[in-house]
Amino acid sequence: ISLASQNFLESLGVWQMMPAERRNPVRQMEVHGDLDGVIVLDAQESQMLELAYIVESGEIENALYNALKVYGVPWIDDTFKSFEQWQGQIECGSGQIIKAKLLIGADGARSTVRQACSIRHEFKAYGDTGLVAQLNVEKPHLDTAVQWFGDFGVLAFLPLPDTQDGHQVSMVWSAPQHLAAKYQAMSPEELAERLPPALQAIAQRRLGELSLRSPMFGFPLTFESSGMIGPSVALVGDAAHRVHPLAGQGLNLGLGDVETLCKILIERESVRDINDLRLLQRYRNQRAEAIFNMRFATDGLYRLFAIRSPMVAMARNAGLKVVDKMPFLKKYFVRSAAGN
Repeated sequence: ISLASQNFLESLGVWQMMPAERRNPVRQMEVHGDLDGVIVLDAQESQMLELAYIVESGEIENALYNALKVYGVPWIDDTFKSFEQWQGQIECGSGQIIKAKLLIGADGARSTVRQACSIRHEFKAYGDTGLVAQLNVEKPHLDTAVQWFGDFGVLAFLPLPDTQDGHQVSMVWSAPQHLAAKYQAMSPEELAERLPPALQAIAQRRLGELSLRSPMFGFPLTFESSGMIGPSVALVGDAAHRVHPLAGQGLNLGLGDVETLCKILIERESVRDINDLRLLQRYRNQRAEAIFNMRFATDGLYRLFAIRSPMVAMARNAGLKVVDKMPFLKKYFVRSAAGN
């Protein structure tokens, strides 16, 4: 969660509903190249308390659900079937009809809203698989998020709050398909035996002994974009766009969508209804730059490290070293990580 997303959630009263002991600050970030290049981003160097927060998705979802109850927002447990834009009504899977002038599709990468409303969608597979799990670690993470690039893909350890079991991190591994398939094919017992040593080798035993704390889940990595709007429809989050997870900015992009859309609707001219196409176009236009920049950065970084040429490897690692010695550039990256 970037600081910009934290501020937005705080303004809604949602952040306060998450237990403080389940929110882990990130005070330092390290990015290791595939040779000896490294960048270290430190909150203290930029006169900040933290760069971001790591919060488990379940904690965020519980807080959002509790906020809905506090604000009296109706929760209808049903599935979406269709939307008649001109009549302003949604048909649910159960047959229930809901009157609505504006439909916001926040239903993920396989959005049925996007499909039913015929909103343009472009899709490109990276050919890699995202693997996620929680790990017990021997050594404290010191509120540091660490990322490694190499032949193995991109591996990140994100700091989680300590529990009575000790220290924990969240593993996010963008792995080549053949490597991911090998681990996904293992039984839980075999995975628990073979995955931790492989991770320890990549991380050079930085956090000591590792063990699996949770089941491992996998998902295909894709690059996706959409038209974002249609008549009386707006898409947010993964329904609207999807970027490579190496920067950990997918949720922050989605929350940025929501914040921008809310602001536009709240501040709309009195003559415009909530589903006015010009408002929706304003939303799409205002989000275009942030989405393009994140897409360009994540896709470009992924493709740069995918080139296996020794000369290119030397150049990109030299670049990491140069940036690490330039405080003004590092402050720019820190502001970007914070969502500013």
